[in-house]
Amino acid sequence: MLSWSLAVLASVSAAQAAFFQPLADCTKPPLSNNQVCNFTLSPPERAAALVAALTTEEKLANLVSNAKGAPRIGLPAYNWWSEALHGVAYAPGTQFQKGDGEFNSSTSFPMPLLMAAGFNDDLTERIGAVIGLESRAFGNGRWSGLDYWTPNVNPFKDPRWGRGSETPGEDILRIKRYAESMIRGLEGPVPEKERQVVATCKHYAGNDFEDWNGATRHNFNAKISLQDLAEYYMMPFQQCARDSKVGSIMCAYNAVNGVPSCASPYLLNTILRDHWKWTEHNNYITSDCEAVLDISLNHGYAKSNAQGTGMAFEAGMDSSCEYESSSDIPGAWDQGYLKIETVDRALKRLYEGIIRAGYFEGEKSLYHSVGWKDVNLPESQRLALQSAVEGIVLTKNDGTLPLKLKKKSKLAMIGFWADDGKKLSGGYSGTPAFTHTPAWSARRLGYTVNVAPGPVLQKDSSNDTWTEQALKVAKASDYILYFGGLDTTAAGETKDRMDLEWPQAQLQLIEKLTSLGKPFVMIQMGDQLDDTPVLNLEGVNSILWANWPGQDGGEAVMQLITGAAAPAGRLPVTQYPTNYTEEVPMTEMSLRPSATNPGRTYRWYPTPILPFGFGLHYTTFKPSVPAGGPKSFPKTFKIKDLLASCSAEFPDTCPFPSLPVEVKNTGKTTSDYVVLAFLSGQYGPKPYPIKTLASYARLSALKPGKKVETKLKWNLGNLARHDENGNTVLYPGVYTVTIDQPTLASFKFELVGEATVLDKWPAP
Repeated sequence: MLSWSLAVLASVSAAQAAFFQPLADCTKPPLSNNQVCNFTLSPPERAAALVAALTTEEKLANLVSNAKGAPRIGLPAYNWWSEALHGVAYAPGTQFQKGDGEFNSSTSFPMPLLMAAGFNDDLTERIGAVIGLESRAFGNGRWSGLDYWTPNVNPFKDPRWGRGSETPGEDILRIKRYAESMIRGLEGPVPEKERQVVATCKHYAGNDFEDWNGATRHNFNAKISLQDLAEYYMMPFQQCARDSKVGSIMCAYNAVNGVPSCASPYLLNTILRDHWKWTEHNNYITSDCEAVLDISLNHGYAKSNAQGTGMAFEAGMDSSCEYESSSDIPGAWDQGYLKIETVDRALKRLYEGIIRAGYFEGEKSLYHSVGWKDVNLPESQRLALQSAVEGIVLTKNDGTLPLKLKKKSKLAMIGFWADDGKKLSGGYSGTPAFTHTPAWSARRLGYTVNVAPGPVLQKDSSNDTWTEQALKVAKASDYILYFGGLDTTAAGETKDRMDLEWPQAQLQLIEKLTSLGKPFVMIQMGDQLDDTPVLNLEGVNSILWANWPGQDGGEAVMQLITGAAAPAGRLPVTQYPTNYTEEVPMTEMSLRPSATNPGRTYRWYPTPILPFGFGLHYTTFKPSVPAGGPKSFPKTFKIKDLLASCSAEFPDTCPFPSLPVEVKNTGKTTSDYVVLAFLSGQYGPKPYPIKTLASYARLSALKPGKKVETKLKWNLGNLARHDENGNTVLYPGVYTVTIDQPTLASFKFELVGEATVLDKWPAP
C-alpha cells in the first residue's frame, strides 16, 4: 500500500471532534426499515436486502475503500482500510485520540518476523486474540472499522525486500502456521457465528519487492512456474482461504505471468474461489491501494482506466482501495465494462462480511461490551514482552552472556537505539502505551548506565559526531552494550535494500570499542545483514538479533543479557553473504538453483552465513527419536493405507503419525527449546531440496537434567512435494528426518507404494 501519512494528517483533526467511523444504527429509521436490520434473516439475505435498496449511483460509490454509504437509507460511510500488523495501527480507516484520553494507544507487539522467530503457535494465537480484541474495541469506539488488513503472508525469499519483517519469514510451514494461529486469534473463537474482526491475508500473489533497478511493484510482471507458484507463493494463501477461511483477501499490485493480480480470473476465481472453495460466508477481495489504476497505467493490460477497472471487478475483486478516485468506476459503468450483476455481487460480499462481524447488531453483537477497558491490559503487555523475549535470537556467544552483573556494575549503552523508544516498533505501527528502551530497563534494574548515540546508515566517519562520546562512556564502564543494525530508514514500504553490508561507520565504531578489551555485547536491530565482520571479530563476544522488538523491547533485551531469561529464538530467514545481491536479481522469481541463480531460501541455497533455524542457547540440549519399544516411530508406511484411513476433503491435510521426540537439557541453565524437524531425501522430481521444515514445537522451561517428550504433529502435505505442473504429490522413497539446526539427531523412514496426487493444481 502507498504511504498514507498525508491522508492521516488531514483526517486527524476531524476525528478528534467527531466519531471517526460511525456505526450503523438499526434502532432508528430509516435504516431500521431495511431488512438488513432483521436479525432473524440469514447474513446473505440481510446483505441482499441492503444492496437492493441502493440506487445505482449509491452502489458505485460504495465499491471503494472509503465507501460513502447511503444517507438516504441510513447507511453510514465506512472506511475499509484499517491496519493491525502487530497491534492496532494508523491507517485512513483507523485513528488514535491525541494526548490523554481513551483510544490514544494500543499494545505494540514485535514485528511479525520476530514473533515468528519464537516458533510458538500458541503464543501467536494469544497475540492475535489481543490484537483482535483491541481492534474490536477501536471499532466499537468508532475509531476504526471492523475489518483489518492483516496478516502479511508473502514469503520473505529475498533479503533485500523492504517489507520482509512484516512477514513470518521464508519458510512455508512457518508462514502457514503463523497465519493459522494469527487468523484464529484475530477473528475470534466463533467466527462462524460472529467474527471479532475481519482479517485480511495479503498480498495475493507473488508480491515480494518494492522498487529495484527500475522495476517497481506497480509495473512488475512476476514470471513464476506452476511448480514454484503452487509450492511456494500460493501456499500461505491456501492456508488463509481454504483451511482458515479468512474473511478477506487483498490482491497485489504486480502481475503474475502477464496478468495483473487484481484482474486475474485465474488467481481470483479459478484458484481462490473454485479450487480452494473460498465461498463460505461470501468472503470478499479488496485491491491493494491504487492497484486498479496500475492495470492500465503501469501494466498496460487495459486500454483505459475504465476498462481496467471493469476487468478487476469482473475477475472477482470486490473493492478498490484508493485515496481519491484512482480507479474509474463511473467510467467502467458508463462504458459497459461493469455489469450490474457484478456490482451487486461485490456489494453483497462486502456487506455480508461486516454483517458477520456484527456491524449492524448494536447491543445484540457478541462483542458489544468490548471497549477501551480492554485495551492495554496487563496480560496483553505481558504477552508483548514474552513475544520479544521468545523471538530474540542469540547468534554468537563465547560465554560472555549472560553477563554476571553486580549492583555497582557500569554499563556503556552505545548506539542509535540504546535509549530511543521510537526505534522499537518497526513499520505499520500505532501509538504504544509506552516504549521501554534498553537503557530504561537497565536503569530500572539499578545499574549505572552511560549512554552514547551511534551512527545508523552512514557509509563512513567523515562527519563523525559519535566516536568521541562513545569511547568516553565505554572507558568509564565495565561492560559495553552496542545497539546497532538497521532502523526503518534502511528499507520499508516502497524501498528495498541494495546491499547486505554493515554500515561502515558502525563497523569502524565497533572496532574501536572492542579494542578497549572489555566485554562487548552487540544487539542487532532490523533485517539481516552479512554478519561476517562481527562474527569473525574476536572482540565481539556475543550477538543478539532483536529485529524490531516492540514496546517492551528494551526490557526483553535486558532480561536476556542479565540471564533473567534464556534465549531460544531461531532465525526465521537465511542470512546471506554480501555477494548474494550480485548473483541473483530481485526480479528473479525461481527458487531452484540454475546457471544464473544460486538458489533461494534454505531449501535451495547451500552456503549461508547463518542458516534458517539457527539459534544458540545458554545451555545445551540433546534431542533424540526413540528407537525400539512402544515409543519408537515406524520405519515403513504404505501410501495407500495412509490415505485409506483419512476422509478429509483435502487429502494433503490428512494426518501423518505424530513424531515422538525426546529432549534433554544437558547444561546448567533452564531454557526453552524449539524442536525443528526437517525432511530430506531423493524422492520426487529433481533437483531435490537440501531439506524442508516438516514440523516444529516449542518446549518451555526445561530445567537442567530434565528430559521431556513431545509429539510433533504433521500431515501428508508436509511430506509431499510438487511436480512441474504444480500438483501436490506424495512420493515413495526413503525420508531422512533431521532434528535441529545444525543437526543433533536423525533417523529414516520409508514410504512404499505408488506416487499419489494429493492436490491437482488447476492449469491456467
